Amino acid sequence: MNILHILNGDATLNGFEQTGLEGDTLIWREVLSEGPLEENISSASFWKARQEWVCKTFNETPGGYQGKMLDELSKLSGPYDEINLWFEFDLHCQANLLGAMAYIEQQTDLSVPAIYLICPADFPGKTNFRGMGELSGEELEYLYDNIRIQLSGIDFILAAEAWQVYVSRDAENLKAYLAETNFWGSLHLLKPALQAQLKRLQVNANGLNYVEQKLLDIYNYGIKTKHEIYLRFWETEKMYGMGDMEIDTYLNKLQDKGLISLS
Repeated sequence: MNILHILNGDATLNGFEQTGLEGDTLIWREVLSEGPLEENISSASFWKARQEWVCKTFNETPGGYQGKMLDELSKLSGPYDEINLWFEFDLHCQANLLGAMAYIEQQTDLSVPAIYLICPADFPGKTNFRGMGELSGEELEYLYDNIRIQLSGIDFILAAEAWQVYVSRDAENLKAYLAETNFWGSLHLLKPALQAQLKRLQVNANGLNYVEQKLLDIYNYGIKTKHEIYLRFWETEKMYGMGDMEIDTYLNKLQDKGLISLS
């Protein structure tokens, strides 16, 4: 049997290589929770816009993006009998999951491979679980054996609907979608992630979204260094799944507005 494991980012790879699980790996090195998006994820314009934004925002080179992301996608053209999606509960991962499912649906004959999802919200004995990157090979195998679920055609329909709403970046559209949707199929962690996205789309009287206001509050509380700001933000906002470089994009916006001053 030909098996492909799609891992959300490099953080999980080290632990995954310690497992006894067979199959090839595809590393999904994208940040679809940020930057430009369009519904047709298979289009050249989608990936051109992503490449330009990633290179500009994270100081990546076009060649680096090609090798780290676009070349990885070519693995989906392989004749796989089974595809396992390893994604987590936060907005960063759920946005990438929707993108991965949209891409798979557009590029793959879904009647051929069995597609499974491994998506933990927590882990036994870990009180502040933040993601699979902190798990050992044995612990990842535990997830594989105990929470892996097979995705159905209905799950892909749900993902396509959610992707369409997500890429619109329309707060009222997303608010209505969340209010009207009662069935989430196997995508059981998608709703809270999209609720976090709604908070980020809405702007307060100060012209700031939830993340910007949260970071400003942390700064005004007296926490003035980036590292300390990251730690305080992660204490309460792990649902966003942001790394330090992503948080920096928001801190830069606050600095551009003259609301904070960081060295």
